[in-house]
Amino acid sequence: MFAPRDPDEYLLDTERRVIRVRMHWACLAWDIFETVALLAVAVMVSYLLPPAMWLVQNILWYAALFVLLRFTYVVLNWWVERIVVTDKRMMMTTGIITTKVLMMPIGKVTDLTYERPVMGRILGYGTMIVESAGQIQALNRLEYLPKPEQVYDAISELTFGDKDAQAKRFSMIKAQRLARRKPMVG
Repeated sequence: MFAPRDPDEYLLDTERRVIRVRMHWACLAWDIFETVALLAVAVMVSYLLPPAMWLVQNILWYAALFVLLRFTYVVLNWWVERIVVTDKRMMMTTGIITTKVLMMPIGKVTDLTYERPVMGRILGYGTMIVESAGQIQALNRLEYLPKPEQVYDAISELTFGDKDAQAKRFSMIKAQRLARRKPMVG
């Protein structure tokens, strides 16, 4: 009831999913550092305070609990956020309490750029900048994208590739899936 919908539930019957990814875990690095640092400070201050200051210690531990709950929320939000690229559009679903679905048709993509900083090369993430005709879309900058070369190649193929070859490949994949579902005779 309260769980967010699977991004595949937003796909049309005529769409073929090409890519489905979650942001790279490196986007949580600052939150991990911040949480560990704040908890370490809470432990040290609590250790240094005299027992007579029990009220300050209680407030300190409630603050530490708040930091942990905030981190849990950030991780859950990261966990449910997905980017889905189909043969017709790009989608991003976000949110735990309020689900938000961002969408941009593949046909509107006019330019793709991806960047990989040094840490991105080491850890395996990058930033993709998607430009579209006319206006800035909701999906114009995707940071901490895992496997950016594969995503870049797939979107480039969908946007600028041979449409007839894609249609043939899609019909072959569809036929193979139907053949696998067909029960054996005999």
